[in-house]
Amino acid sequence: MLTSKQRARLRAMANTLSDTVLIGKEGLTDAVIAQVEEVLEKHELMKIKILETAMLTPREAQQVLCEELDAEPVQCIGTKVVIFRVARQPENRHIDLNA
Repeated sequence: MLTSKQRARLRAMANTLSDTVLIGKEGLTDAVIAQVEEVLEKHELMKIKILETAMLTPREAQQVLCEELDAEPVQCIGTKVVIFRVARQPENRHIDLNA
């Protein structure tokens, strides 16, 4: 669970990120979830765009992804979703939440 201070720091870091994954009309397929998993492992923090043709809302997509991938929701504004998960491999850990 992230504290509000940690969440604010992650939101600030996410401002410079571009959308890494787009979720369209197919929704959250196994391939999309695998792609999000891969990006989270490499970068820990990612921004996702949910297209208007998707059958689920951005908040629903964020909830499902966080549950499936053991990630933390950071922000959900409009069609953009930001999620965070500490990398499982120590050499991939780039973000120190306690700094």
